[in-house]
Amino acid sequence: MSDEQASFKRLIDIGIALSAEKDTDKLMETILLEAKDIGNADGGTLYIRTKDDKLKFEIVRTDSLGFAQGGTSGQAATMNPVPMFNDDGTPNEQNVASYSALTGKTINVRDAYDSTEFDFSNTKKFDETTGFRSTSFLNVPLKNNADEVIGVLQLLNSLDPGSGEIVPFSEDIAPLIEALASQAAVALDNAILIEAQKNLLDSFIHLMASAVDAKSPYTGGHCQRVPELTKMLTRAACESEAPPFSGFELNEEQWYELHIGAWLHDCGKVTTPEYVVDKATKLETITDRIHEVRMRFEVVKREAVIEYHERLAAGGDPAALQRQLDERLARLDDDFYFIAGCNRGGEFLEDEKIERIRDIARIKWTRTLDDRAGVSDDELKRLAREPARAVPCEEDLLADRPDHIYEHDVMPYAADPDNPYGFRMKAPEHKFNKGEVYNLSIKRGTLTDEERFKINDHIVQTIVMLQSLPFPKHLECVPEIAGGHHEMMNGGGYPKGLKGKDMSIPARIMAIADVFEALTAADRPYKSPKKLSESIRIMSFMVKDQHLDSELFRLFLESGVYRQYADTYLLDTQIDEIDINDYLPQ
Repeated sequence: MSDEQASFKRLIDIGIALSAEKDTDKLMETILLEAKDIGNADGGTLYIRTKDDKLKFEIVRTDSLGFAQGGTSGQAATMNPVPMFNDDGTPNEQNVASYSALTGKTINVRDAYDSTEFDFSNTKKFDETTGFRSTSFLNVPLKNNADEVIGVLQLLNSLDPGSGEIVPFSEDIAPLIEALASQAAVALDNAILIEAQKNLLDSFIHLMASAVDAKSPYTGGHCQRVPELTKMLTRAACESEAPPFSGFELNEEQWYELHIGAWLHDCGKVTTPEYVVDKATKLETITDRIHEVRMRFEVVKREAVIEYHERLAAGGDPAALQRQLDERLARLDDDFYFIAGCNRGGEFLEDEKIERIRDIARIKWTRTLDDRAGVSDDELKRLAREPARAVPCEEDLLADRPDHIYEHDVMPYAADPDNPYGFRMKAPEHKFNKGEVYNLSIKRGTLTDEERFKINDHIVQTIVMLQSLPFPKHLECVPEIAGGHHEMMNGGGYPKGLKGKDMSIPARIMAIADVFEALTAADRPYKSPKKLSESIRIMSFMVKDQHLDSELFRLFLESGVYRQYADTYLLDTQIDEIDINDYLPQ
C-alpha cells in the first residue's frame, strides 16, 4: 500500500471513529490527538468558537512538558479565550488562531520568533517561564456543513521523525490535516447540536416540573425531589447482588430515560384545576363557600329577631318570647359551628353527623332577590334546569341543587373501555357535584368522588401527553416509567390496573419514591410533615397490602437510601431513629 493510500485509509478510519463517538469531550480529544499524530506535533490546541465570538481553549496538550488540560484529562482548560474581535469591533488579526477563524484559511507559521505578521508575545512569555521553545504552528479552521467556522485546530512544533528536532510543518501535511479538520468539524458540529438539543429538552423538562410545583403550594418541590429519590434507589438496585436485582443494570441511555420519566411523572397535573388540587375544605371551590353559608345563618338569625319583634308587637309574652329567641339563636350558632367543623374535613365523619347536616339543611331562610341576575352564561344554563322561583321565596339553608351538577363534556379517556391506552378507571356519573350537603357529607378528607377522580386523572393526562411525543427508540419507555407510580402490585392501582409483574423495575421504584416523598414532605400547607419512623411504618403497611413492591422496599431500607434521602431533604425534627428490622417484609 502506497503512502497516499495509507493516508486515505487512515482518514477513513478516523472519520468512522469520529462519527461513532457520542461523548463530546472524547470526540474533541480524538480530533486533536489524531491531528497531532498525523502532523507528528509535540503539542496542540483545539479552540471552540463561542456565541460571543471568542475562541475558547477546549483541549490543550504539550507532550514534552507533560501538559494536558481539557478532554478526559480531568483538568479544565484555564487559559483565557481568544477574542475574534477587538474592543472597538475591528477583527483581531494579530492572533494567528483568530486570524485563521476570521479568514477561514489554514495558516502555517514556520517559526513564531521570526514572524512579523502575527503577535506571539504571549507565547514568548510562556516560553520564558517554562524554558520551552514554541516554534512552528499549523492553524486549521474547522468548518461545518454551512461553511461556518466553529473552531480552530492548532498544532505546535512539528518533530522530525528521524532526529526529533523541531521543524516547520510540511506543505504535504497541511492537506491531510485540513481533510481531518473537515471530517472533524462535521462530527463536532453534529455532536454540539445533539448536546444543545439534549440541553434544551432537559431545560424544558425542568421547566415543566417547576411549573407543576409552582402551580400549587400543595405540591411544593415534589416534582424535583422524586427524581432524586428515584435515582438513589435505582443506583442501589444496580449495585445490589440480591437475586431480584442481580442482573439489573442501566446503560447511559437508560439512565437518561429514567431521568426524563422521573422529572415528568406528574406533568399531567397542569390539566388539574387549582381549586381541586388546593381544596382545603369541603365547600371550597375557587372561594370557600362557608362564607356564603355563614351569611345565610346570619339571615336566619335576623329573621328570628324580626319574628320576635313582630310577635312581641302582637301582644306576646315578652319573657317567653325572649327565652325562645335566645334558645333559637344559640341553636343556630351551634348549628353553624357544627357545619363549620364539618367543612374542615377529617379522618372520618360518622353517619349521625351526616344526618344532622341534613336536618340543618332543612332550616328555611327567605330570598328576596333574583338568583339569576349577574351570573355567567354557563351558570344560567345550569340554573335553567329548573323553573325560576318568584321572590320572595323560602329556601333550604343548605341545598343540593340541579345547578350544582356539572356534566362531563366528553367521556373521560380513563373510563372509555375502547381507549387506546389501556386505562381502566371507573368515572363518576358527573364531572363535578358542588352540592352543599353532598360536599359537607364527605366522610374522609375534603374531596368528593368526582374531585378525586379529577385529581387521579392527572396520571392519565401524563401518559397521554408523553405518548403523544415522538420519543426516539432509546427513550420509548418514558411514558411507562412516568405513568406507573400509582399502580399497585396487586393490580388495585390506576390508571391501568397493572400488577407488579407487568411493570418495569424503574416504574416500581417510582411508586416507592412518590409515596415516600409525599409522606415526608414538609412544604404541604394541609398537613404536618410526618416523622421518618411514621412514614416507614405506613409504607410497611402498604407493602403488606401489596400496594408497593416488597423487594424494593427491603432494598430501600437495607441500602440506607431512606436515611440518605432523609438527611438531605427532611427537617431535623422529622428524623428519628428506627430499627429497620421492625419493618422489613417477611
